[in-house]
Amino acid sequence: MRRTPQHRGVQRAYIGILGGATLVAALGAVFAAMLVGTSAAATTVAPNNLTEPRITGDPRVGQVQQATRGTWTGTPPITYEYRWFRCNGRGAPDASDCLRISNASDDTYVARQGDAGFRLRMQVIGRNADGQDTATSNPTAVITSAGPTNRTEPSITGTATVGSTLQANRGEWSGQQPITYSYAWQRCSAQGDNCSEIPGANDTEYEVRDSDSGRTIRVRVTARNDRGQNSALSNPTGVVVGGQTPPPAPGNSVPVEDLRAGGDRLVIASVQFSPNPVTSRTAPITVRVKITATAGRPVRGALVFMRATPRVVTGQTQATGADGFVTLTLVPNRAFPQPRSGFNVQFFIKAFRRGDPGLGGIAGYRLVQVRLAG
Repeated sequence: MRRTPQHRGVQRAYIGILGGATLVAALGAVFAAMLVGTSAAATTVAPNNLTEPRITGDPRVGQVQQATRGTWTGTPPITYEYRWFRCNGRGAPDASDCLRISNASDDTYVARQGDAGFRLRMQVIGRNADGQDTATSNPTAVITSAGPTNRTEPSITGTATVGSTLQANRGEWSGQQPITYSYAWQRCSAQGDNCSEIPGANDTEYEVRDSDSGRTIRVRVTARNDRGQNSALSNPTGVVVGGQTPPPAPGNSVPVEDLRAGGDRLVIASVQFSPNPVTSRTAPITVRVKITATAGRPVRGALVFMRATPRVVTGQTQATGADGFVTLTLVPNRAFPQPRSGFNVQFFIKAFRRGDPGLGGIAGYRLVQVRLAG
């Protein structure tokens, strides 16, 4: 069929219309793609931990502990922060009851001597522009020291009377095995100081002698292994009674007013804590204190002041009764430390007579400790 000029004109018009429609469709597709891209860019997600962090490495002092952060989701870029914690026992799953270690913010950490006897946890915080998430590792095994480290101090069981047998408990120790232990019994003043070793008393048991009467007994435990040695000393027993110095008869106390400043002295003869060890940061601590004169007779009417050093409890002053005893109730304040095994709180005690000079008269002084346990 022969195409006339009219046919060619119609064909050009049709192609023009088709081209315009195609252009409109193409522009619409581009605009739709831009809308989809804008919508996708606006959907961002905060970090979320899927698998928890882990700590690998030999749990010993001086060894590198390696942190792996686990797996995370979220919109990049995500930054990660590392925190290391020292825990008594396993600690809380989020390490909330553990002690954060200063200058430890990398994905590796070298176990320190202060970590011996504790476990480590590590925390990872993932952050991006939309938020953050925190994940905490499981605890390591107990960190051991190359040399022996004392975790809970030695103690003595038994009655402090002449002829009785005392038993030494070595306490808890950590360190490279095997560890051997030796014992040295000490005879001390009635206040528990000025101690000297008792010749030949190197067993786990000790029979109290006449020469111990009026004194207190302590035991020093020395732990040894191939990497070194360390020693720890028990608290003193009560004042030994019996033998050549019999205990005063019940009720045979002396009023504090009868003591003379020239030769008499108040003696803080015994201190008993309840509970012992202390396991709470808030519960009151009851302390029963006995005051005697130099000759061992109970003193009634003596004032007894007691507080912690540093001041982590509210101090209290009370007068002794007819038996020479006084009971004090000490209330922890906000500064009282979190109870952890292997730690102590120290207390200062002063026994004095009302009206005497602050640093003179017949006053007696003593420093004592109570164990903490977590």
